[in-house]
Amino acid sequence: MAKKGKHKNNPSMIDNRRARRNYEIIDSLEVGISLLGTEVKALREGRVSLDEAYVHIVGKGLVLEQSHFGEYSNANVNNHKPIRPRALLAHKKEVLKLGLEVKQKGLTLVPMKMYFKGRWAKVEIALARGRSDYDKRQVIKKRDADRDIKRFMK
Repeated sequence: MAKKGKHKNNPSMIDNRRARRNYEIIDSLEVGISLLGTEVKALREGRVSLDEAYVHIVGKGLVLEQSHFGEYSNANVNNHKPIRPRALLAHKKEVLKLGLEVKQKGLTLVPMKMYFKGRWAKVEIALARGRSDYDKRQVIKKRDADRDIKRFMK
């Protein structure tokens, strides 16, 4: 039996590609997420979108907002709401540290990946700085140039 884990074709590994383009990633942290039963099933089916999602600090905890969990196909009338705030599970010291960085340096918290680690659902959140359109174009130019150099060296 094949192990489930961080694999490209694993439907339960959700990646936020838009965040990599729009933000410069400074630091990342793996946190747990509190989900309902049908949300876990939807995540296993790969029916989750992190494109519009963001993380903010409420009190002494982290909250994932605007993440879309599609309805679980085999659920009954007790299915979950697709968009609702979901609590993220992190140590208090980590939350306080992130809160200070967000306030002092003007950074933001962005969800990058959502996946299963063993039987637990995890979210990788990143401390990031927004990129302007000019910066995005420069990153694309550099990536294309590096790709051409690698192709030439082969």
